[in-house]
This record gives sequence, structure tokens and C-alpha cells, in this order.
Amino acid sequence: MAIRRLFGTTALLLALTVPMKAEPAPGRTILLVDDHDVLYRSGTQRVLHPAERHPRNPLILQDKPWEVAIAWTSIYRDPRSGKYQLWYQAYAGERAGDKRLECVVCYAESPDGIDFVKPELDLHPFKDFQKTNIVLVGNGGYGDRYCNSVLVEPNEKDAARRYKMAYYDWSIVEGREYPGLHVAFSPDGIRWTKHDQGPLYKTPYRARGAPPPFADESAYRERPYKGSIGKIWAYPLLMADAVDVFRDPVREAYVICGKMWMDGPDGAAAWKHGMGRTQSKDFLHWSKPQFLLAPDDRDPPDAEFHTSPVFFHSGRYFCLNQILDRKAKGAIDLELMTSRDGLEWERPFRSPYFLARSEPGQFDSRAIFSNSTPVVLDDEIRFYYGAYNQSPIGGVRADIGHRSGVGLATIPRDRFAGIRPVERSEQATLKRPLEHVGQVTLKPLDLGRCRQMTLNADAREGNVRVELLTEDGYRVRGFSADEAVPITGDSLRHPVQWKDRLLSQLPPGRYLPRLHLQKAEVFAVTVIE
Repeated sequence: MAIRRLFGTTALLLALTVPMKAEPAPGRTILLVDDHDVLYRSGTQRVLHPAERHPRNPLILQDKPWEVAIAWTSIYRDPRSGKYQLWYQAYAGERAGDKRLECVVCYAESPDGIDFVKPELDLHPFKDFQKTNIVLVGNGGYGDRYCNSVLVEPNEKDAARRYKMAYYDWSIVEGREYPGLHVAFSPDGIRWTKHDQGPLYKTPYRARGAPPPFADESAYRERPYKGSIGKIWAYPLLMADAVDVFRDPVREAYVICGKMWMDGPDGAAAWKHGMGRTQSKDFLHWSKPQFLLAPDDRDPPDAEFHTSPVFFHSGRYFCLNQILDRKAKGAIDLELMTSRDGLEWERPFRSPYFLARSEPGQFDSRAIFSNSTPVVLDDEIRFYYGAYNQSPIGGVRADIGHRSGVGLATIPRDRFAGIRPVERSEQATLKRPLEHVGQVTLKPLDLGRCRQMTLNADAREGNVRVELLTEDGYRVRGFSADEAVPITGDSLRHPVQWKDRLLSQLPPGRYLPRLHLQKAEVFAVTVIE
């Protein structure tokens, strides 16, 4: 009956109403990158915090004969040893002299994620080089092997499959060659064994301008092309050539999010890329692709999604969507997108970009390629990326100063976007104008077992005061804003405190945490049992 004494008769009305859903509070971080956990906020604005480039970029340069252009990356940091393993695509084209070596997967490693070494391995020679850092080559099909996405599962029971790679290649099935998804497995990330069946799903190829086939005819076509036979695989509504895979902990499934072709205004194929998705329970059998998201009216007419790699962090799905503008000579910038379920996506941060191209002359001045493998550390999140100083469309021109490499951009832990007060609030309902003052009221949390609350906030120019309200909006004595210890300074983990009360003294129940902001910005709230 303690709750009734504290809340008064209002508590008796709870049984007659449908309460707002309370998320399990203890032991989780509430990101304020969206309003999912926010009941409402007043006098505030949400601000994106773009990632910052590392001053030593590029961390990996194109300095081998098989590295005319390097991009597509995946990275893994061993949490026990701290060792970084990085896989990247290296393209040599016809210079390789061997179709299997035209586009390969290379390997580098680092003790700190900054200084990378390319080991000399006795795995795949390249011309006169017996030792290279090449760890996977193509099948030598009609088109090139392409991209690489590596997922590491240390607890995988089959030690030979603790490292999983998804990529695009060509295979012969019943006498005919098809493009599509292929996978490989490794015990260490260096020695890879290709799965003996492929493609695991098929992809379209060179179908631009043609209408979709009828349901009763073959998607495979042939036509004269430059004195030979050109081949077309005109599959509609299937994933395209790029592959980025992550492990979805909610669905307990492997998920690939990437590009799918959209038909054009006249119904012809391969007009623009949108975002598609497929999933698998075993990494081998993949679901029918879903079309998730397309460029909309707010995008420039020539904008599309080059590919859309997704990762999961602190209860959110994030995508560093590659926004390709063909009219701007194939420019690619990275836009941060968010989702609660991995299916419905929000695009609140279209400008500025989360990571925009550099100035001309830099290795990443034209196209940036994201991945599904950010490295989450205690105090920062690292985003490794590949990049070109030329357009990725139409082939690489090494003879006109092509530069490419692997770079690093970072944000402080969980600081994707913050909520801060607007400069001035002067609505008619206010007694007087307010400057740099705002508040954020979170949805109800069950704080019955919560022993500590921390705030990720920048309050160097002001302060934050945290108070608790009952689920019905009444202040709780001992935990009001006036009784709160002001939070000042800049920290990822400010302790939330009150002058005379501890969270452990809070009666069991559901509460609305309210963050009072005075010239301060808040990014996340963490509640700990």
C-alpha cells in the first residue's frame, strides 16, 4: 500500500485505464537518437553529431600490385586480446591476367586499430608475388567476384565456421552460370573454405532498360553485344550485387541489408537502387527478399541508395546508408538512418550527413563505402570505411590519379545525436520567454531494482537536473529538480544524484524520468541494477 500512500487516490484509477507500456529499465541504455522512449519534450531540438575522421587517414593505402582500388571493408576486434582484423576488397581488373584475381579479398591486422600490417601469406599468389595478403579469390565467372562482409562468432560450436563471409560471385548450376550470394567459412579469418553450393540466392545482372520478364518465361536472356553474346539475368525484386551481413539478436537470425533495383517510370528495370533485406537462420538458406525503403520526394531526382549496411546497438537498428548521386559524378555520402524493428526506417538526419565526402585531393573525396561492423569501445564507436577519390560507377581509371584506401571515423560512445534546448522559447502559454531551457520527459520505467542512473551529457556551459515523476505526472518528494544535484561538465557517464535521497530508497513502481536542460545537451540515459 506504500504506492497508494505516495500517489494518492490516482493510483486507484490505474486499474480502470490502459497504462503506457513500461520498458524493462535496469541494465540498459536509452539512446535519445529518436523519440521512441520519449513521452514528450518541450523547448528542445535534436541535433546530429557527424562522425570525425581520424587525423592519420587513410589507415590503409593501395600499395600492392593487386590493389589498384580498395574499398569494401569488414572489421572485428577481439574483446580479449584487443587485436583488430580487417578484410577489404582489392580490385586489379584485367591487369591481374587471371579472372579469379581481378577482384579479391585482402586481410590486414592491427594491435590498436590504427597501425595495420598486411601479412605475407602463402595462400594466393599474384603474378610474380608468391606471398600476398589475399585471402579469397573469385570463381572466374562471367562477371567479377564482388564485395566482402565478414561476421565473427567466437561462441560458434563448429570452430571451422567461427568466421563467416558473405560475398557476390558466379557459379554454374545445371550447366548454366548464375550470379548471386556466396559464402565462405574460416576458423581464423585467414584460411577460408568456400561453401560448395552457390549462388544461395540469385541476383539480376545487366537488365537495365528491359521490362520484367513474364512469369512464364526465363529471366535469362542473350543478345548480341560488341561482336559477341551478351548475357542478361533479369530477375525482378531480388537483392543486387552488394552484400552486408549482421547478426540480428532480436530475431536470432543472420540478416543481409543491401541494394535492390527499382523499375523506372516506364516500368523498365534497373532505374535506381532501394533498400532490400533477406534473412537466414543457418547462413545458407535465405528468405525471399523484402523491399524496405526507396528514395522519396525529399531526395534529389538522381539520388539512390548505393547499399544500406545495418548494425544493431543498444536496442536500435542503425544504417549508414550510402546516398549515391549519379548526377554529381557518382558521389556517395553516408546518411544515418534509424529503426526500431529493422523493417520500418526513419530518415531524420538527411543534412548534414553523418559522414560526408572530403575536400578534393583526399582519398575519400568522391565515394565512401560503409559496412555492418562498427567497433564499439567503452568510450567511443569506430566506423571503418573504404573510399575512392573517383566515382565507383563505370570502372576505375587508375591512369588519372586514382586514390583509394581504408579510413576511420569516430563518435564518442552513443553520441549519434543529442537533444538540446532551443535558443529561445516564447510561446503565448509561457509567462515569460525562456532562453536555452528545455526538458525531456521519458516514458514510464520500472525502477524497482534500479540502484544507479547515469547520463551521457555535455553540460560544460550549463547543467542538467534529473527529477522523477509518478506515472501520472506528479513529482516525487526527494527526487524533484530542486532536490537534484546539478550535472555539469562533459561526461559519458555522469552519476544522477539527489541531495538527500538515493535511488535505492525509491518505492517500487513506474516513474517518468524528466531531464531539465539549461544550456546542456543529453545523448543517453543508462539505468543499472
